[in-house]
Amino acid sequence: MKPATARRLPDAAVVRRPARVRLLWLLVAALVLAALMVASVAFGSRNVGWSDIWAAIGGADESLEQAAVGKRIPRTVLAVLIGAALGLAGAVMQGVTRNPLADPGILGVNMGASLAVVTAVAFFGLSSPTGYIWVAMAGAGLSAVFVYGVGTLGRGGATPLKLALSGAATSAAFASLVTAVVLPRNDIAGSFRLWQIGGVGGASYERIGHVLPFLATGFVICLLSAKALNSLALGEELAAGLGERVAVARGVAALGAVVLCGSATAVAGPIGFVGLVVPHACRLLVGVDHRWLLPFAALLGAALLTAADVVGRVVARPAEIDVGIVTALIGAPFFVWIVRSQKVRAL
Repeated sequence: MKPATARRLPDAAVVRRPARVRLLWLLVAALVLAALMVASVAFGSRNVGWSDIWAAIGGADESLEQAAVGKRIPRTVLAVLIGAALGLAGAVMQGVTRNPLADPGILGVNMGASLAVVTAVAFFGLSSPTGYIWVAMAGAGLSAVFVYGVGTLGRGGATPLKLALSGAATSAAFASLVTAVVLPRNDIAGSFRLWQIGGVGGASYERIGHVLPFLATGFVICLLSAKALNSLALGEELAAGLGERVAVARGVAALGAVVLCGSATAVAGPIGFVGLVVPHACRLLVGVDHRWLLPFAALLGAALLTAADVVGRVVARPAEIDVGIVTALIGAPFFVWIVRSQKVRAL
């Protein structure tokens, strides 16, 4: 018979993946992402041929097709960056909290960033793109601290279900506050209504340039936290016995996740469920070692958001469905399944 502890752990936690299998999955994920990026440039309300794609890459915009490609390229790049940021942030949040329900949207982090940006624009006249990002990161950080503080109240501390419930309640409250702030302001209501859904439409190289330094910083912090997250997965006492400064490790990793969430939300709006779905899929493929899990989560997150953007453009053309709606349609049933499974106890 298997030990009781082994029976309670998910299969991904007890089966060790050989390095060659992990490398193979990373290669597959990279190839899938590359194919989706090509599809994102080629498909939309107007399909384009290879000649137009190559001409547009070279800077030509002499036809409608070439102009369409010129707009899709920065949109594709932004979808890749935002998807990678949300997938990586979700994996880090789940590692920091040891909570399989952790996700920037479910824990209220995205909505906290949204509320901070809306409040700053409506009451303080914020207009700087870089200012949006700083304010969004501050809102995301404060929301994460608040949700975790509420989740620790009562017996048992911050259990996965308590964190999910406190995050859901906080998200609902913040969403109501966002609506209350935006509705009386006709001058900003239209643009913020679209932004609140979450999407990568209207992307430009200028917007990417503003957010790229923040995303790069978040990527570096999170990836460098992989070893510490492996120690934290063993439990606080054992991690401390191995020489890990638990509070510092958690704080640094959480900071990286907050930077990624805040930056992504400032540019693309509060896109949900990417950070929930992606880490679980990654654990099934490459296991629980964060040195492999984190880069794989970034690749798979980029692929998921790019695919969702392509689907949203194709199924409703000549109109389009915002990527935040597509990810919600994918992630909501997955969230219900996770809640109903035994994995909800802890990672």
